[in-house]
Amino acid sequence: MGVIYLVRHGQADPKAYGIVDAASQSASGEIGGLTPTGVLQAKLTGQLLAARTGEITSAFCGDLPRQRDTLAGVLSAFDSTPAPLIDPRWNEYALPALVGEASAAEYADGRNYQQRLDAALGAWIDLDDTVPTAGSGGESYAGFRDRVGAAAQTATEQAGSGQTVLVVSSAGVISQWIAALWDVPGRQWPAVSRAMVNASVTKLIVGRRGVSVVSFNEHAHLDDREGGVATFR
Repeated sequence: MGVIYLVRHGQADPKAYGIVDAASQSASGEIGGLTPTGVLQAKLTGQLLAARTGEITSAFCGDLPRQRDTLAGVLSAFDSTPAPLIDPRWNEYALPALVGEASAAEYADGRNYQQRLDAALGAWIDLDDTVPTAGSGGESYAGFRDRVGAAAQTATEQAGSGQTVLVVSSAGVISQWIAALWDVPGRQWPAVSRAMVNASVTKLIVGRRGVSVVSFNEHAHLDDREGGVATFR
């Protein structure tokens, strides 16, 4: 039996989401990287996983700064680690193009911003295999779904008996895979995504019967600090 840990990236600089007038909060100085809180979240998640498993045999992430920074933070908790495998198939959908340009004030109004995102995602999903001229950076929902499925297949193939695979990605990608495993209709998978906490952990096991979800969106390790460091965005 093999294990796959799916980790959502830590809290990211608002510029990662196309908020052009927001003050940069990136701890590394790279646009779209982790905030100081995101860096702490990644380290705490690394400590959680290091306490659970002695070794990571394969480690994947997309090429987005927030994903790469999170993978580095998680792996820093381990004594020895594999070379990170950067695979753009783990990248999130093109968020700024989907929702249009948003100001820092609009982004700070979390409820209204989420409603705007949900509406854009719903329209995108309804188009399915049609590539929008303006809406998702040129990627159809069907294309997104297929590339997530292909990335998931690669991770599954690495999770042979006794192997432990770590994947750092984004809420949309992780929830799309979970939705596929749970037979959640396309129109409803964004509801799974909305619940995901930054740097949360989802555990899958890979056996003779395929891939099964053992836990989803674990984040108690982020709540148990004074004041807590759990965030949704």
